[in-house]
Amino acid sequence: SKVLESRVSKAMELRAKGYNCCQAVVCCYCDLFGFDERDAFMIGEGFGAGIGDMENICGTVSGMVMLAGMKNSCGDLCTCNSKTATYEIVKQLTAAFKEKNQSLICRDLKGMDTGSPLRSCNGCVEDCCRLVEELLLDK
Repeated sequence: SKVLESRVSKAMELRAKGYNCCQAVVCCYCDLFGFDERDAFMIGEGFGAGIGDMENICGTVSGMVMLAGMKNSCGDLCTCNSKTATYEIVKQLTAAFKEKNQSLICRDLKGMDTGSPLRSCNGCVEDCCRLVEELLLDK
C-alpha cells in the first residue's frame, strides 16, 4: 500500500541520515505511537548492529519489539497486566521475521560467518516495517 511504502521510504531516509537499524524502525512510527522522535532515537541507539555492535538480535527486530510494547502495553505501573498479551504479539512478529529471513541474529543475517548474507540491513528495516503494518497496526 502507499502508506506502507511511505513508511519504508521514511525509514530508508532515516538510515541514510545515519540512524541505526533499530532507530530507523522505531523513529519512523513515532507519530503513530505517540512518542517523541528524539526519545525514540536515544532509546534505540544501543540496539543497532545486533545490540551495541555485538551482532546479536537484529536491531530492526529490537525496534519492532519496542513498537509492540508501545502499542499493546496497558502502561499500568502497578498491575503490569498486559505482558502476556504483548509477549504473544512479539512471538508472532519475530516468528514472521524469522520465517522470512531464516534468523533473528544480526551476524547470521549479514552472513558474517558464511560470506552469504541472508538479508541486507535495509532489507531487514523494510521487513520490520511491513510486519509492523501487517501484524501490529492492522489489529
